[in-house]
Amino acid sequence: MPSDTVGNGALVPLSGDPPALYPLHHGLAPPICRLSISWSRGNSLRLSLFSAAAAKVVEVKLTSEDPEIPDAHWRRIAYGSVAPFALLQSRRSSLSTLMKTPSPYHSDWWENVLQYSKEIGSLLGGSKLPPSPIIEDSKTIFKRGEEPTSLKAAWELIEIFYVDKQSQAWLPERLVDWLADYDSLFTSTHETIHGKLVDFQKELVNIQVIEDDPRYWDLLSSALSVGWLDIVVKMLRLHGSYQLDQLSNRELENGLVETVATLISKMPRLRPESGGKLGECYKSKPDFIKCWEKWRSQITKLDCSPFWIQCDNQQTVEGLRILLQILLGNTDSLCMATCYWIELYISHFLYIRPFTMGIESMYNLAQKCIQLKPQSNTHRLTGLMVGILEENTEVVLAECSREFGPWLVAHAIELLTAGSEQAEVLLHEERYNLGGISIVELHRLVYAQILSSHALTWQIAPIYLTSCMKQGMGLLENLLYRQSVQHNNVLLKNIEICRLYELDHISSNIMKIAGVYHWKHGHKGAGVFWLQQAQDSSCLDRIAQQLFDSVGQSISDESFKQWEGMIELLGSESKPAGGLEFLHKYRDFKKSLQKASGGKSTEIARQAVGSLMLLMKNPSTPQRFWLPLLYDSLKLINWKDCPLLGVSETNLLLNKLQDLSLAKLRPNYTEPSLPPDALSSIRLALATNLGRAILDE
Repeated sequence: MPSDTVGNGALVPLSGDPPALYPLHHGLAPPICRLSISWSRGNSLRLSLFSAAAAKVVEVKLTSEDPEIPDAHWRRIAYGSVAPFALLQSRRSSLSTLMKTPSPYHSDWWENVLQYSKEIGSLLGGSKLPPSPIIEDSKTIFKRGEEPTSLKAAWELIEIFYVDKQSQAWLPERLVDWLADYDSLFTSTHETIHGKLVDFQKELVNIQVIEDDPRYWDLLSSALSVGWLDIVVKMLRLHGSYQLDQLSNRELENGLVETVATLISKMPRLRPESGGKLGECYKSKPDFIKCWEKWRSQITKLDCSPFWIQCDNQQTVEGLRILLQILLGNTDSLCMATCYWIELYISHFLYIRPFTMGIESMYNLAQKCIQLKPQSNTHRLTGLMVGILEENTEVVLAECSREFGPWLVAHAIELLTAGSEQAEVLLHEERYNLGGISIVELHRLVYAQILSSHALTWQIAPIYLTSCMKQGMGLLENLLYRQSVQHNNVLLKNIEICRLYELDHISSNIMKIAGVYHWKHGHKGAGVFWLQQAQDSSCLDRIAQQLFDSVGQSISDESFKQWEGMIELLGSESKPAGGLEFLHKYRDFKKSLQKASGGKSTEIARQAVGSLMLLMKNPSTPQRFWLPLLYDSLKLINWKDCPLLGVSETNLLLNKLQDLSLAKLRPNYTEPSLPPDALSSIRLALATNLGRAILDE
């Protein structure tokens, strides 16, 4: 991060508050003479401590991980959320180009965000619970398909209030469904209706007369208060008056129980569809109001019925009449039936304010419910819900960051701005105290930095960095340069990322770094390959010169075999100081010479002589190689069947020997590693061949 990102050079600006201090348990005897700090995997620091007699390495996690979600699941979430995020950014970019022309961006954008939200939400489910038995137990009150998580609960809560515009008309019903799915999460901090139901179900098999147990009626009123109609009706039909041997003696009592159960199952609901739950659903508010008033009048009529006096079972009468009071919206009954303020809050929408549409006056009601149901311990979802109801975007962001971490903030920002131009301006406005970047960019950078620090997630960090217009590309360059070049898979991934984002100059530099690294560590072939991919002619020329010099020190067969593969890989394009063109021609000559070594084919031998003459005539062939070439060719010069060299060719080679004699007088002449009689043997062979060639001609 460049030093001018924020005032103090940090990625996340520090507040003026004094930092919190935490003890570090390392077990070393004081004094600590040296301390080394480095990044570890994920969002952790590795501290190396050294004392006079010992040393120890301690890993410190900067934030506590979510206990509900294991590391492997977090990585699945991180990878799974990349595609929806990238698609949404692509659509945003496409639509932003149309903003100058009439477009439905403001009215229809929420549909794109809703699709994005649904795809992200599908990743957040908890672990699957064991399947239900084929034969269902009649005393099973409720069942679940998966373990809920606070992260998914938070995501769905934000989606309900900020994104899903179609459900604004039946927002209270969405909250009923939300609580049914996630009420169990609040059991960790205080008593909940779900927790009471779980405890009661465990003891249900041991209860002989269920209607005589006060907990039965207490749970019925609690479940009814939050709209869990299916559970209430199922529990009512566990009443003893439904037993075949009791029907004749308790007909009136059973009639009252069944009447209440029927009324509950027919409760009007302002929602588009039931979703398999009890209640009569109405999509339009006028139809719902009409049916609601009729249904309420039936409850009032039943509440005033003389049958209550005639019923002998006083506990049943009292329990059923409490249920009727809840249905009639009695505040005291609702307050007694619920366990904490969110349950009470939702019960108000069901029975006291059933015609509420949208978020009108919701925050004031929440404050009232909090006063009626104060809690000593608060769950982490509570602050988020209060911020949402208060319609305070900054509070919602702060709660998401504090309780759920950078992933939720980086992805939920899209939801917060889906239908609010004010939130869009607030979160995308460039801020001086953040170094000229917006809140959106800040949180994406924070999340990308966490991804970058882990070996298993750094590959997806570029998706988020490239969405940050101010600082993203600079950090992306740093990220790509930081990756190791020694592992081929990582290197290939790095280059692929550069290609995707058209970072050709970075890709070229990374390949240069890889080439130099492999060359220095003895992987010559890999080094040359990557330098060729980078088109680094300067390094390739230096390598070619080094190779040229190495081969030139000893032109023996063993030396050449050692470098032949490298010569092939380098190609003949690099031509420093005579270049590798000579080595390629020498390779061809050696192949021809090997074929002619059997002495059987004169034609093959002539081809070898042709290769020799090409080398000797070519100006790229260094002078110090002339004598070794001729020494290797003695068999060709002394070919028994006929002279392979003509008079002019032999004279050319003799002139080369004469030039060599003059070259020996120079101080920088390098004597080739040949036998002492090599020169005389070559002279004799050439003289003999000259005589034979003259006779032939």
